[in-house]
Amino acid sequence: MGSQDKASHSPDSTIDDKERHGNNYYDPEIPRPDAEYDDDLGVQCPSHTSQRRLISKIDLRVIPVLSILYLLAFLDRTNIANAAVFGLQKDLGLTGNQFNTALTIFFVPYIVFEIPSNIILKRLKPHVWLSLCMFLFGLVTLCQGLVQNWSGLLATRFFLGLAETGMFPGSFYLIGMWYKRSEAQKRYSFFFGSTSLAGAFGGLLASAIGKMNGMRGYLGWRWIFISVEGTLSCVVAFFLFFLIPDFPEEAKWLREDERAYIRARLQKDQGRSARERQITPRDVLNCFKDYKFFLGAIMYFGLLVPAYGYAFFAPGIIRTYGYTQIGTQLHSVPPWAASFVFALIVAFFSDWFKHRFLFTLIPIAMAIAGFAILLTVHTNHHLEYAALFLVTMGTYSALPVIVCWFNLNLGGHHRRAVGTAWQVGFGNIGGIIATYAFLMKDAPNYKPGYSISIAFSCLSGAACVLYAVAVLAQNRSREKAATDLGLTEFEKTEMGDMSPDYRYLL
Repeated sequence: MGSQDKASHSPDSTIDDKERHGNNYYDPEIPRPDAEYDDDLGVQCPSHTSQRRLISKIDLRVIPVLSILYLLAFLDRTNIANAAVFGLQKDLGLTGNQFNTALTIFFVPYIVFEIPSNIILKRLKPHVWLSLCMFLFGLVTLCQGLVQNWSGLLATRFFLGLAETGMFPGSFYLIGMWYKRSEAQKRYSFFFGSTSLAGAFGGLLASAIGKMNGMRGYLGWRWIFISVEGTLSCVVAFFLFFLIPDFPEEAKWLREDERAYIRARLQKDQGRSARERQITPRDVLNCFKDYKFFLGAIMYFGLLVPAYGYAFFAPGIIRTYGYTQIGTQLHSVPPWAASFVFALIVAFFSDWFKHRFLFTLIPIAMAIAGFAILLTVHTNHHLEYAALFLVTMGTYSALPVIVCWFNLNLGGHHRRAVGTAWQVGFGNIGGIIATYAFLMKDAPNYKPGYSISIAFSCLSGAACVLYAVAVLAQNRSREKAATDLGLTEFEKTEMGDMSPDYRYLL
C-alpha cells in the first residue's frame, strides 16, 4: 500500500524537469548526503537490532516528548475554564458574552498561521521551532495570570493562540514522518490522548492550586495560570529543545544503517518524501486542487465543535449538578480519564484491522448518544454525568483517528505539511463556534449548545462517509488504470499520494 514502482529516468526527462523547476529541482538518481534515497525497498534491518526494538527506540524518543509538549499546550489553552470556576469573570468584571469573546480571540491567529507554521518548522527543524513555541506560550500563560481587565485578557488570549499555532499540526506532521500508516494510529491516539490527560490533570491541579487563594495577594484563579501551567511550560521548553526529535533523515540519535532502514520502510509504505525540497506557494495551491483536502478538513471541523465545547465549558456544566468549586474540579477528572483509555483501545483495534473508517463512525455515534441524553434529561444528575463519559469517550477517540487517517493518506513532505496544517487550521474554526455554543443565559440546561454539538457531530460523520467513498473509488480506479504511464521517479515524488501507484488506507 502506498508503494511507488520505479520508473525510467532518462536524460531527456531529467533536462525537462530541470527546465521546469529551476533551482528547486532535485534528481532522485543523484545521491546527496542530506537527501539519501534507498532504492532497495527490501533493505534488511541492521544486524545489531530488530525491527521491534528499533520501533520501540523511536517510540520512546518521539511520542512521550511530543505528548508532554501538547499536554502542556492544551492545558494552557483550556485552563481558563477552571479559572472561571474560581472567580475569573467576577474579578475582571466580565459581563454578557465577554468571557466567550475571550475564548474566541484565541482561535484567530491559531487558525491563520497553521500552514505558515508548518513551513517554518520544516525549515528551522522541529526541535527549534516547537521548543520556541512552547516557551512563548508558557510565558504568555504566566502573563495571563497578571491581567487586570478584559482588554488584558483579550491580548493574552490572542498571543497565546499565536504561540500555540505550531504545536498540534507540527507534532502530527512530525509523527507522520516516522511511522508506517498501518502502525501509526496507536501513536497518534496516545499523543492526542494528552488532551484528555490535560483535562484530567487540569481539574486536579485547579482543585489543588485553588487552595492557594489569597497567597501573596493573588486570587486562586491567577495561581492556575502563574504557578504550574505558565512557569512549568517555560522550564520544560528548555529541556525539550534538546529532546524533541527531528525528521528521520536528520536523526543523529540513530545510526546511519538504522536511518537507512527507517527511510526504506517508510518509502515502501508512503513513497518518496522529498524532504530536502522546500515548499513553494505553488505546492500549497496544488494541494487545494484535491477535493479530499476539503473533506478532511470538514471531518475534523465538525467534531471539534463538541470537543472544544466540552473542554471549555465542562466545569461550568458539572457545577450545575450542585457540586462545590473543589467538587466540580474533581468530578471533571473521571470523564477525561475514561476518554484517554477508550481512545487507546480504539487505536489498538484500528491498527490491528488496518482500518480507520468504522473507527470514526462508532465513536461519533457514542458522542451523539451522550449529547442526546444531555439534551433531553435535566432532572437525573447521575444520568447526565454518565452522559459526559459518552461525550468524551466518543469525541476524543474519533478525533485522533480522523487526523491520522487523513494525514497519513497524504504522500510526501510537502503535501503532508500543508495538509496537516490545513486540516487542523480549518478545523479549529469549530473552536470559534464552540465558544458561543454554551452561553450563561442558557444554563443550566444548555439546550442550544447540546443541539449544536449533535448537528456538527453528524456533519463530521457525513464527511467521514464521503471521504471513505472517495479514497475507495480512487483506489479502485487506479487498480483498473494502466500502471506504466511513463512517469519519472521525480514526477511520482512530486505527485505524492496523487501518483497512480499510490493506494489509500480505508
